[in-house]
Amino acid sequence: MIVSQILKSKADVGVIWVRPTDHVREAVKLLSEKRIGTVVVSEDGTSLDGILSERDIVREMGRRGTSCLDEPVSAMMTAKLVTCAPTDSADAVLEMMTNGRFRHLPVVDGGAMIGLISIGDVVKARLSELSMEKDALQGMIMGH
Repeated sequence: MIVSQILKSKADVGVIWVRPTDHVREAVKLLSEKRIGTVVVSEDGTSLDGILSERDIVREMGRRGTSCLDEPVSAMMTAKLVTCAPTDSADAVLEMMTNGRFRHLPVVDGGAMIGLISIGDVVKARLSELSMEKDALQGMIMGH
């Protein structure tokens, strides 16, 4: 299975994003309302400036208190991003996420962000793929 197939299997809600100049407080509200763990930071929804996760926010609040909520997202976002391509395999993406210790990965094609996948999306896709392989093997063994 490849990333483009994983994106197709997701509910088409688009990528939730905030601008670098938005306050962290606004991003927190969006994360809560949408019940998501990460927002992409972008000026226009397709360029990729960074990513901001719940973990980033909690880490800074633990260090500095709630005053960091009034700062711009750009002050707290992860700017050095790892991305994947639509043609990357699920196994390669799982390895990237595991080694990098992150749970969300922007999908970039031709320099533009086309989606965001989570480790949950990839695991779900791999489990589905393994189930289909198991069923096919059982069918072959049983002569179906």
